[in-house]
Amino acid sequence: MTDPNRMADPRSGRSRRRRSVALTTALATALAALTLGAAGQVTGGPAAAAEARTAKAHVDNPFAGASFYVNPDYAAKVKGSIAKTSDTALKARMEKVKRYPTAVWLDRIAAIHGGDANAGRKSLADHLDLALAQKKRGKPITATFVVYDLPGRDCASLASNGELPLTQAGLDRYKSDYIDVIAKVFKNPKYRNIRITTVIEPDGLPNLVTNTADPECAQAKSSGIYVKAAQYALDKLHAIPNVYTYLDVAHSGWLGWDTNLTQTAQLYTEVAKGTADGLSSVDGLVTNVSNYTPLEEPFLTDPDKVVGGSMVKSGAFYGWNANFDESDFTRNLHRALVAAGWPASTGMVIDTSRNGWGGSARPTAESTSTTLDTYVTESKADRRAHRGLWCNVDGAGLGQPPRSAPSGAPDSHLDAFLWVKPPGESDGAGEDIPNDEGKRKDPMCDPNYTVPNAGNSKTGALPGAPLAGHWFHDQFSMLVKNAYPAVPTGPAAPTAPDATAKETP
Repeated sequence: MTDPNRMADPRSGRSRRRRSVALTTALATALAALTLGAAGQVTGGPAAAAEARTAKAHVDNPFAGASFYVNPDYAAKVKGSIAKTSDTALKARMEKVKRYPTAVWLDRIAAIHGGDANAGRKSLADHLDLALAQKKRGKPITATFVVYDLPGRDCASLASNGELPLTQAGLDRYKSDYIDVIAKVFKNPKYRNIRITTVIEPDGLPNLVTNTADPECAQAKSSGIYVKAAQYALDKLHAIPNVYTYLDVAHSGWLGWDTNLTQTAQLYTEVAKGTADGLSSVDGLVTNVSNYTPLEEPFLTDPDKVVGGSMVKSGAFYGWNANFDESDFTRNLHRALVAAGWPASTGMVIDTSRNGWGGSARPTAESTSTTLDTYVTESKADRRAHRGLWCNVDGAGLGQPPRSAPSGAPDSHLDAFLWVKPPGESDGAGEDIPNDEGKRKDPMCDPNYTVPNAGNSKTGALPGAPLAGHWFHDQFSMLVKNAYPAVPTGPAAPTAPDATAKETP
Protein backbone atom coordinates (compact mmCIF):
# COMPACT_ATOMS: atom_id res chain seq x y z
CA MET A 1 0.00 0.00 0.00
CA THR A 2 1.48 3.32 -0.99
CA ASP A 3 0.74 7.01 -0.94
CA PRO A 4 2.19 8.89 -3.91
CA ASN A 5 0.83 12.23 -2.62
CA ARG A 6 1.24 14.10 -5.91
CA MET A 7 -0.31 17.31 -4.66
CA ALA A 8 -2.42 19.65 -6.79
CA ASP A 9 -2.58 22.96 -5.79
CA PRO A 10 -23.39 14.93 14.66
CA ARG A 11 -22.75 11.44 15.04
CA SER A 12 -25.92 11.64 17.25
CA GLY A 13 -29.19 11.58 15.40
CA ARG A 14 -27.80 9.64 12.45
CA SER A 15 -30.56 7.84 10.65
CA ARG A 16 -30.23 4.13 10.02
CA ARG A 17 -29.23 3.38 6.49
CA ARG A 18 -29.28 0.81 3.73
CA ARG A 19 -31.35 -1.67 1.88
CA SER A 20 -32.72 -4.06 4.51
CA VAL A 21 -33.53 -1.15 6.78
CA ALA A 22 -35.96 0.05 4.15
CA LEU A 23 -38.30 -2.75 5.24
CA THR A 24 -40.58 -1.95 8.11
CA THR A 25 -39.60 -3.55 11.37
CA ALA A 26 -42.72 -5.65 11.43
CA LEU A 27 -42.19 -6.98 7.92
CA ALA A 28 -38.52 -7.70 8.58
CA THR A 29 -39.41 -9.60 11.74
CA ALA A 30 -42.08 -11.61 9.98
CA LEU A 31 -39.81 -12.56 7.11
CA ALA A 32 -37.03 -13.50 9.51
CA ALA A 33 -39.38 -15.66 11.53
CA LEU A 34 -40.52 -17.53 8.41
CA THR A 35 -37.02 -18.14 7.10
CA LEU A 36 -35.16 -18.75 10.35
CA GLY A 37 -37.65 -20.62 12.51
CA ALA A 38 -36.31 -24.00 11.51
CA ALA A 39 -32.76 -22.81 12.02
CA GLY A 40 -33.61 -21.96 15.60
CA GLN A 41 -34.73 -25.53 16.22
CA VAL A 42 -31.57 -26.96 14.71
CA THR A 43 -28.98 -24.61 16.25
CA GLY A 44 -30.20 -24.10 19.77
CA GLY A 45 -33.81 -23.01 20.02
CA PRO A 46 -35.36 -19.54 20.33
CA ALA A 47 -32.23 -17.80 21.62
CA ALA A 48 -30.13 -18.90 18.67
CA ALA A 49 -32.92 -18.06 16.24
CA ALA A 50 -33.24 -14.58 17.75
CA GLU A 51 -29.50 -14.03 17.36
CA ALA A 52 -29.65 -15.10 13.72
CA ARG A 53 -32.54 -12.70 13.09
CA THR A 54 -30.54 -9.84 14.61
CA ALA A 55 -27.49 -10.68 12.53
CA LYS A 56 -29.54 -10.44 9.35
CA ALA A 57 -30.26 -6.74 9.91
CA HIS A 58 -27.90 -4.35 8.15
CA VAL A 59 -27.15 -1.87 10.90
CA ASP A 60 -25.99 1.74 10.72
CA ASN A 61 -22.60 1.18 12.36
CA PRO A 62 -21.41 -2.44 12.21
CA PHE A 63 -18.72 -1.84 14.84
CA ALA A 64 -21.06 -0.46 17.50
CA GLY A 65 -21.52 -2.91 20.34
CA ALA A 66 -19.44 -5.54 18.56
CA SER A 67 -16.21 -7.33 19.35
CA PHE A 68 -13.35 -7.42 16.84
CA TYR A 69 -11.78 -10.44 15.15
CA VAL A 70 -8.17 -10.99 16.25
CA ASN A 71 -6.08 -12.45 13.42
CA PRO A 72 -3.83 -15.32 14.60
CA ASP A 73 -1.57 -14.85 11.55
CA TYR A 74 -0.75 -11.38 12.86
CA ALA A 75 -0.33 -12.64 16.41
CA ALA A 76 2.20 -15.18 15.16
CA LYS A 77 4.28 -12.44 13.52
CA VAL A 78 4.25 -10.41 16.72
CA LYS A 79 5.25 -13.52 18.66
CA GLY A 80 8.30 -13.80 16.40
CA SER A 81 9.29 -10.22 17.25
CA ILE A 82 8.80 -10.88 20.95
CA ALA A 83 11.27 -13.74 20.70
CA LYS A 84 13.85 -11.32 19.26
CA THR A 85 13.33 -8.68 21.96
CA SER A 86 15.30 -8.53 25.21
CA ASP A 87 13.77 -5.36 26.72
CA THR A 88 11.28 -6.64 29.32
CA ALA A 89 8.96 -3.61 29.20
CA LEU A 90 8.91 -3.62 25.39
CA LYS A 91 8.15 -7.35 25.34
CA ALA A 92 5.18 -6.75 27.66
CA ARG A 93 3.80 -4.11 25.32
CA MET A 94 4.29 -6.38 22.33
CA GLU A 95 2.32 -9.06 24.16
CA LYS A 96 -0.53 -6.58 24.50
CA VAL A 97 -0.37 -5.62 20.81
CA LYS A 98 -0.48 -9.31 19.88
CA ARG A 99 -4.10 -9.34 21.09
CA TYR A 100 -5.18 -6.25 19.15
CA PRO A 101 -7.47 -6.68 16.13
CA THR A 102 -6.11 -5.92 12.67
CA ALA A 103 -7.51 -6.15 9.16
CA VAL A 104 -6.77 -9.09 6.85
CA TRP A 105 -5.41 -8.06 3.45
CA LEU A 106 -6.62 -9.92 0.39
CA ASP A 107 -3.85 -8.47 -1.74
CA ARG A 108 -3.82 -11.12 -4.42
CA ILE A 109 -5.91 -14.04 -5.57
CA ALA A 110 -3.79 -16.51 -3.60
CA ALA A 111 -4.68 -14.66 -0.38
CA ILE A 112 -8.27 -15.85 -0.72
CA HIS A 113 -7.18 -19.46 -0.71
CA GLY A 114 -4.27 -19.25 1.75
CA GLY A 115 -1.72 -21.99 2.25
CA ASP A 116 1.70 -22.33 0.70
CA ALA A 117 0.85 -20.03 -2.20
CA ASN A 118 0.23 -17.25 0.31
CA ALA A 119 3.21 -17.73 2.65
CA GLY A 120 1.30 -20.19 4.81
CA ARG A 121 -1.35 -17.68 5.84
CA LYS A 122 -4.91 -18.70 6.50
CA SER A 123 -7.56 -18.59 3.79
CA LEU A 124 -10.52 -16.24 3.78
CA ALA A 125 -12.80 -19.06 4.90
CA ASP A 126 -10.31 -19.97 7.64
CA HIS A 127 -10.45 -16.42 9.00
CA LEU A 128 -14.25 -16.41 9.00
CA ASP A 129 -14.36 -19.78 10.73
CA LEU A 130 -12.01 -18.42 13.39
CA ALA A 131 -14.14 -15.29 13.74
CA LEU A 132 -17.11 -17.54 14.44
CA ALA A 133 -15.07 -19.36 17.06
CA GLN A 134 -14.15 -16.04 18.71
CA LYS A 135 -17.74 -14.80 18.69
CA LYS A 136 -19.51 -14.66 22.04
CA ARG A 137 -23.17 -15.66 22.21
CA GLY A 138 -25.48 -12.68 22.00
CA LYS A 139 -22.72 -10.25 20.97
CA PRO A 140 -21.95 -9.38 17.34
CA ILE A 141 -18.43 -9.66 15.97
CA THR A 142 -16.80 -7.74 13.13
CA ALA A 143 -14.05 -9.01 10.84
CA THR A 144 -12.37 -6.56 8.46
CA PHE A 145 -10.92 -7.50 5.08
CA VAL A 146 -9.03 -5.26 2.68
CA VAL A 147 -10.04 -5.82 -0.95
CA TYR A 148 -6.83 -4.87 -2.73
CA ASP A 149 -6.06 -6.33 -6.14
CA LEU A 150 -7.04 -3.75 -8.75
CA PRO A 151 -5.85 -4.30 -12.31
CA GLY A 152 -2.80 -2.04 -12.63
CA ARG A 153 -2.82 -1.50 -8.86
CA ASP A 154 -1.05 1.54 -7.38
CA CYS A 155 -0.50 3.15 -10.76
CA ALA A 156 1.65 6.00 -9.40
CA SER A 157 4.12 3.87 -7.46
CA LEU A 158 6.10 0.65 -7.53
CA ALA A 159 6.22 -0.90 -4.06
CA SER A 160 2.69 -2.31 -4.17
CA ASN A 161 2.19 -3.09 -7.84
CA GLY A 162 -0.18 -6.02 -8.18
CA GLU A 163 -0.62 -9.19 -10.18
CA LEU A 164 -3.31 -8.10 -12.66
CA PRO A 165 -2.56 -5.98 -15.76
CA LEU A 166 -4.38 -2.74 -16.51
CA THR A 167 -6.30 -4.31 -19.38
CA GLN A 168 -9.77 -5.66 -20.10
CA ALA A 169 -8.40 -9.14 -19.52
CA GLY A 170 -7.10 -8.01 -16.13
CA LEU A 171 -10.50 -6.55 -15.25
CA ASP A 172 -12.26 -9.75 -16.34
CA ARG A 173 -10.00 -11.82 -14.11
CA TYR A 174 -10.46 -9.35 -11.24
CA LYS A 175 -14.20 -9.99 -11.49
CA SER A 176 -14.23 -13.76 -11.98
CA ASP A 177 -11.20 -14.97 -10.01
CA TYR A 178 -11.10 -12.36 -7.27
CA ILE A 179 -14.32 -10.50 -6.41
CA ASP A 180 -16.68 -13.34 -7.35
CA VAL A 181 -14.68 -15.79 -5.27
CA ILE A 182 -14.60 -13.46 -2.26
CA ALA A 183 -18.35 -12.88 -2.55
CA LYS A 184 -19.01 -16.62 -2.74
CA VAL A 185 -17.17 -17.16 0.54
CA PHE A 186 -18.89 -14.22 2.23
CA LYS A 187 -22.32 -15.53 1.15
CA ASN A 188 -21.90 -18.85 2.93
CA PRO A 189 -24.90 -18.99 5.31
CA LYS A 190 -22.76 -20.13 8.21
CA TYR A 191 -21.11 -16.68 8.27
CA ARG A 192 -24.35 -14.70 8.49
CA ASN A 193 -23.70 -13.88 12.17
CA ILE A 194 -20.42 -12.09 11.36
CA ARG A 195 -20.50 -8.42 10.46
CA ILE A 196 -18.01 -8.55 7.61
CA THR A 197 -16.52 -5.13 6.93
CA THR A 198 -14.53 -4.47 3.78
CA VAL A 199 -12.06 -1.72 2.82
CA ILE A 200 -12.31 -1.30 -0.92
CA GLU A 201 -9.09 -0.79 -2.92
CA PRO A 202 -6.73 1.52 -1.02
CA ASP A 203 -5.24 4.28 -3.21
CA GLY A 204 -7.24 3.26 -6.27
CA LEU A 205 -9.74 6.09 -6.70
CA PRO A 206 -7.50 8.72 -5.01
CA ASN A 207 -4.95 8.18 -7.80
CA LEU A 208 -7.62 9.28 -10.28
CA VAL A 209 -8.05 12.56 -8.41
CA THR A 210 -4.44 13.79 -8.36
CA ASN A 211 -2.07 11.52 -10.25
CA THR A 212 -3.27 11.47 -13.84
CA ALA A 213 -0.05 13.15 -14.98
CA ASP A 214 1.43 9.68 -14.50
CA PRO A 215 0.88 7.70 -17.75
CA GLU A 216 -0.35 4.58 -15.98
CA CYS A 217 -2.80 6.55 -13.83
CA ALA A 218 -3.96 8.42 -16.94
CA GLN A 219 -4.66 5.05 -18.55
CA ALA A 220 -6.44 3.85 -15.42
CA LYS A 221 -8.73 6.86 -15.69
CA SER A 222 -9.26 6.97 -19.46
CA SER A 223 -9.97 3.23 -19.66
CA GLY A 224 -12.42 3.41 -16.76
CA ILE A 225 -10.92 0.20 -15.37
CA TYR A 226 -10.43 1.48 -11.81
CA VAL A 227 -13.99 2.80 -11.64
CA LYS A 228 -15.50 -0.32 -13.21
CA ALA A 229 -13.57 -2.54 -10.78
CA ALA A 230 -14.68 -0.52 -7.75
CA GLN A 231 -18.29 -0.53 -8.90
CA TYR A 232 -18.25 -4.27 -9.51
CA ALA A 233 -16.82 -4.87 -6.04
CA LEU A 234 -19.49 -2.66 -4.47
CA ASP A 235 -22.32 -4.36 -6.37
CA LYS A 236 -21.19 -7.86 -5.46
CA LEU A 237 -20.37 -7.21 -1.82
CA HIS A 238 -23.22 -4.80 -1.04
CA ALA A 239 -25.71 -7.46 -2.13
CA ILE A 240 -24.75 -9.61 0.89
CA PRO A 241 -26.76 -8.40 3.92
CA ASN A 242 -24.04 -8.86 6.56
CA VAL A 243 -21.25 -7.32 4.44
CA TYR A 244 -20.36 -3.65 4.90
CA THR A 245 -18.53 -1.67 2.23
CA TYR A 246 -16.12 1.18 3.01
CA LEU A 247 -14.33 2.95 0.17
CA ASP A 248 -10.74 4.03 0.75
CA VAL A 249 -10.32 7.80 0.40
CA ALA A 250 -6.60 8.43 1.09
CA HIS A 251 -5.86 11.03 3.80
CA SER A 252 -5.69 14.74 4.57
CA GLY A 253 -2.12 15.13 3.33
CA TRP A 254 -3.14 13.84 -0.09
CA LEU A 255 -6.70 15.02 -0.74
CA GLY A 256 -7.11 17.75 1.86
CA TRP A 257 -6.69 20.79 -0.39
CA ASP A 258 -10.01 22.44 -1.25
CA THR A 259 -9.70 21.62 -4.94
CA ASN A 260 -8.75 18.01 -4.29
CA LEU A 261 -11.51 17.57 -1.74
CA THR A 262 -14.13 18.93 -4.14
CA GLN A 263 -12.93 16.66 -6.94
CA THR A 264 -12.89 13.73 -4.54
CA ALA A 265 -16.52 14.25 -3.55
CA GLN A 266 -17.46 14.49 -7.22
CA LEU A 267 -15.60 11.33 -8.26
CA TYR A 268 -16.85 9.20 -5.37
CA THR A 269 -20.40 10.38 -5.97
CA GLU A 270 -20.16 9.40 -9.63
CA VAL A 271 -18.70 6.01 -8.76
CA ALA A 272 -21.37 5.24 -6.17
CA LYS A 273 -24.22 6.45 -8.36
CA GLY A 274 -22.97 4.13 -11.10
CA THR A 275 -23.66 1.04 -8.97
CA ALA A 276 -26.92 -0.87 -9.01
CA ASP A 277 -28.05 0.64 -5.68
CA GLY A 278 -26.40 4.03 -6.04
CA LEU A 279 -25.23 5.79 -2.91
CA SER A 280 -26.79 3.06 -0.77
CA SER A 281 -24.10 0.65 -1.96
CA VAL A 282 -21.50 2.41 0.24
CA ASP A 283 -21.65 2.17 4.02
CA GLY A 284 -18.84 4.63 4.57
CA LEU A 285 -15.30 5.72 3.80
CA VAL A 286 -11.90 4.94 5.31
CA THR A 287 -9.08 7.45 5.62
CA ASN A 288 -5.37 7.17 6.40
CA VAL A 289 -5.02 3.54 5.32
CA SER A 290 -1.35 2.58 5.68
CA ASN A 291 -0.45 6.20 6.31
CA TYR A 292 0.96 8.23 9.17
CA THR A 293 -1.20 11.36 9.33
CA PRO A 294 -2.09 12.17 12.96
CA LEU A 295 -5.60 11.82 14.27
CA GLU A 296 -5.23 15.33 15.66
CA GLU A 297 -2.60 18.06 15.82
CA PRO A 298 -3.17 19.21 19.42
CA PHE A 299 -1.10 22.41 19.13
CA LEU A 300 -2.12 23.39 15.60
CA THR A 301 -5.84 23.96 15.90
CA ASP A 302 -6.34 27.07 13.77
CA PRO A 303 -5.00 26.93 10.19
CA ASP A 304 -5.71 30.65 9.79
CA LYS A 305 -3.66 31.69 12.81
CA VAL A 306 -1.04 34.27 11.84
CA VAL A 307 2.58 33.64 12.82
CA GLY A 308 5.34 35.87 11.54
CA GLY A 309 2.90 37.66 9.26
CA SER A 310 1.55 34.53 7.52
CA MET A 311 -1.20 31.98 8.21
CA VAL A 312 -0.11 28.64 9.61
CA LYS A 313 -1.66 26.76 6.68
CA SER A 314 0.63 28.64 4.28
CA GLY A 315 3.77 27.16 5.86
CA ALA A 316 5.97 24.83 3.83
CA PHE A 317 4.74 21.69 5.61
CA TYR A 318 1.04 22.29 4.87
CA GLY A 319 1.27 24.28 1.65
CA TRP A 320 -2.18 25.91 2.04
CA ASN A 321 -3.83 22.61 2.94
CA ALA A 322 -6.03 23.55 5.91
CA ASN A 323 -6.78 19.92 6.84
CA PHE A 324 -3.92 19.32 9.23
CA ASP A 325 -5.11 15.95 10.54
CA GLU A 326 -7.63 13.17 10.03
CA SER A 327 -10.21 14.61 12.41
CA ASP A 328 -10.32 17.73 10.23
CA PHE A 329 -10.33 15.72 7.02
CA THR A 330 -13.13 13.33 7.95
CA ARG A 331 -15.27 16.24 9.14
CA ASN A 332 -14.83 18.28 5.97
CA LEU A 333 -15.03 15.29 3.65
CA HIS A 334 -18.29 14.19 5.27
CA ARG A 335 -19.71 17.68 4.76
CA ALA A 336 -18.67 17.66 1.10
CA LEU A 337 -20.26 14.26 0.52
CA VAL A 338 -23.53 15.25 2.19
CA ALA A 339 -23.59 18.41 0.06
CA ALA A 340 -23.22 16.14 -2.98
CA GLY A 341 -26.26 14.11 -1.96
CA TRP A 342 -24.85 11.41 0.31
CA PRO A 343 -26.93 10.50 3.37
CA ALA A 344 -25.86 12.08 6.65
CA SER A 345 -25.66 8.52 8.01
CA THR A 346 -22.54 7.83 5.94
CA GLY A 347 -19.91 6.62 8.39
CA MET A 348 -16.20 7.40 8.50
CA VAL A 349 -13.36 5.18 9.69
CA ILE A 350 -9.77 6.23 10.42
CA ASP A 351 -6.80 3.88 10.27
CA THR A 352 -4.92 4.72 13.46
CA SER A 353 -2.39 1.90 13.23
CA ARG A 354 0.70 4.10 12.81
CA ASN A 355 -0.27 7.72 13.37
CA GLY A 356 0.46 8.12 17.08
CA TRP A 357 3.83 9.89 16.81
CA GLY A 358 4.79 9.40 20.44
CA GLY A 359 8.26 9.07 21.89
CA SER A 360 10.69 11.73 22.99
CA ALA A 361 10.33 13.75 19.77
CA ARG A 362 6.63 14.44 20.35
CA PRO A 363 6.05 18.12 21.23
CA THR A 364 4.60 18.88 24.64
CA ALA A 365 3.56 22.49 24.00
CA GLU A 366 2.88 24.96 21.23
CA SER A 367 6.01 26.60 19.86
CA THR A 368 6.75 30.19 20.86
CA SER A 369 8.72 30.90 17.68
CA THR A 370 7.63 33.84 15.53
CA THR A 371 9.19 32.28 12.41
CA LEU A 372 6.38 30.40 10.66
CA ASP A 373 8.14 27.23 9.50
CA THR A 374 10.00 26.92 12.81
CA TYR A 375 6.71 27.38 14.65
CA VAL A 376 5.08 24.60 12.60
CA THR A 377 8.03 22.23 12.95
CA GLU A 378 8.20 22.67 16.72
CA SER A 379 4.42 22.41 17.19
CA LYS A 380 3.37 19.52 14.95
CA ALA A 381 3.07 15.94 16.15
CA ASP A 382 3.74 14.63 12.62
CA ARG A 383 7.54 14.40 12.61
CA ARG A 384 7.97 13.80 8.88
CA ALA A 385 9.92 16.32 6.84
CA HIS A 386 7.11 16.31 4.28
CA ARG A 387 3.55 14.94 4.32
CA GLY A 388 4.21 13.04 1.09
CA LEU A 389 6.69 10.66 2.74
CA TRP A 390 4.87 7.39 3.18
CA CYS A 391 7.23 4.40 3.26
CA ASN A 392 8.28 2.77 6.56
CA VAL A 393 8.67 6.21 8.12
CA ASP A 394 11.27 6.50 10.84
CA GLY A 395 10.01 7.87 14.18
CA ALA A 396 6.37 6.80 13.76
CA GLY A 397 4.37 5.09 16.49
CA LEU A 398 1.16 3.16 17.04
CA GLY A 399 -1.93 5.34 17.29
CA GLN A 400 -5.25 4.97 19.08
CA PRO A 401 -6.27 1.33 19.63
CA PRO A 402 -9.11 -0.04 17.49
CA ARG A 403 -12.50 0.85 18.94
CA SER A 404 -16.06 1.45 17.85
CA ALA A 405 -17.94 4.75 17.72
CA PRO A 406 -15.17 6.90 19.21
CA SER A 407 -16.37 10.15 20.74
CA GLY A 408 -14.60 13.49 20.80
CA ALA A 409 -15.08 14.40 17.12
CA PRO A 410 -18.87 14.30 16.55
CA ASP A 411 -18.74 16.21 13.26
CA SER A 412 -16.46 13.53 11.82
CA HIS A 413 -19.23 10.91 12.05
CA LEU A 414 -16.78 8.18 13.06
CA ASP A 415 -17.89 4.57 12.93
CA ALA A 416 -14.56 3.33 14.28
CA PHE A 417 -10.83 3.52 14.63
CA LEU A 418 -9.30 0.47 12.96
CA TRP A 419 -5.83 -0.90 12.47
CA VAL A 420 -6.30 -1.49 8.76
CA LYS A 421 -2.56 -1.67 8.13
CA PRO A 422 -1.21 -4.30 10.55
CA PRO A 423 1.63 -2.52 12.37
CA GLY A 424 4.91 -4.19 11.51
CA GLU A 425 4.03 -5.06 7.93
CA SER A 426 6.34 -3.25 5.52
CA ASP A 427 5.19 -0.53 3.14
CA GLY A 428 7.71 -1.64 0.54
CA ALA A 429 11.36 -2.25 -0.24
CA GLY A 430 14.01 0.19 -1.42
CA GLU A 431 15.93 -2.49 -3.26
CA ASP A 432 15.06 -5.29 -5.67
CA ILE A 433 13.87 -8.44 -3.93
CA PRO A 434 12.84 -11.34 -6.19
CA ASN A 435 9.16 -12.21 -5.71
CA ASP A 436 6.09 -13.59 -7.45
CA GLU A 437 3.75 -10.91 -6.06
CA GLY A 438 4.33 -8.22 -8.71
CA LYS A 439 6.05 -5.94 -6.20
CA ARG A 440 9.07 -3.85 -7.16
CA LYS A 441 11.56 -1.65 -5.39
CA ASP A 442 10.39 1.91 -4.85
CA PRO A 443 12.73 4.86 -4.37
CA MET A 444 10.36 6.21 -1.72
CA CYS A 445 11.38 3.22 0.42
CA ASP A 446 15.10 3.93 -0.01
CA PRO A 447 16.40 5.96 2.95
CA ASN A 448 19.12 7.50 0.76
CA TYR A 449 16.73 8.81 -1.91
CA THR A 450 16.11 12.56 -2.14
CA VAL A 451 12.51 13.28 -3.15
CA PRO A 452 12.22 16.18 -5.64
CA ASN A 453 8.52 16.88 -5.01
CA ALA A 454 8.92 16.65 -1.24
CA GLY A 455 11.11 19.71 -0.81
CA ASN A 456 14.20 17.69 -1.71
CA SER A 457 13.89 15.87 1.59
CA LYS A 458 15.21 12.40 2.21
CA THR A 459 12.46 9.78 2.37
CA GLY A 460 12.88 9.16 6.09
CA ALA A 461 12.38 5.44 5.41
CA LEU A 462 13.87 2.82 7.68
CA PRO A 463 16.71 0.82 6.08
CA GLY A 464 16.54 -2.89 5.33
CA ALA A 465 12.80 -3.09 4.65
CA PRO A 466 11.28 -6.22 3.09
CA LEU A 467 8.59 -6.27 0.41
CA ALA A 468 5.27 -4.56 1.04
CA GLY A 469 3.15 -6.63 3.40
CA HIS A 470 6.07 -8.68 4.72
CA TRP A 471 7.04 -8.55 8.38
CA PHE A 472 9.52 -5.84 9.39
CA HIS A 473 10.71 -6.45 12.94
CA ASP A 474 12.66 -3.20 13.27
CA GLN A 475 9.63 -1.19 12.25
CA PHE A 476 7.34 -3.05 14.64
CA SER A 477 9.68 -2.47 17.57
CA MET A 478 9.85 1.24 16.75
CA LEU A 479 6.07 1.55 16.44
CA VAL A 480 5.51 -0.04 19.84
CA LYS A 481 8.18 2.13 21.48
CA ASN A 482 6.71 5.32 20.00
CA ALA A 483 3.04 4.49 20.56
CA TYR A 484 0.76 7.38 21.50
CA PRO A 485 -1.10 6.72 23.63
CA ALA A 486 1.46 4.34 25.10
CA VAL A 487 0.55 0.66 24.93
CA PRO A 488 -0.60 -0.37 28.41
CA THR A 489 1.02 -3.30 30.13
CA GLY A 490 -1.92 -3.88 32.48
CA PRO A 491 -5.24 -5.60 31.76
CA ALA A 492 -6.95 -2.63 30.04
CA ALA A 493 -9.03 -3.78 27.08
CA PRO A 494 -7.72 -2.43 23.76
CA THR A 495 -11.10 -2.36 22.03
CA ALA A 496 -13.33 -0.66 24.56
CA PRO A 497 -16.11 1.28 22.81
CA ASP A 498 -16.82 4.95 23.16
CA ALA A 499 -13.29 5.99 24.05
CA THR A 500 -12.38 9.55 23.25
CA ALA A 501 -11.11 10.39 19.79
CA LYS A 502 -9.41 13.53 20.96
CA GLU A 503 -5.71 13.36 21.63
CA THR A 504 -4.33 15.30 24.52
CA PRO A 505 -0.77 16.52 24.94
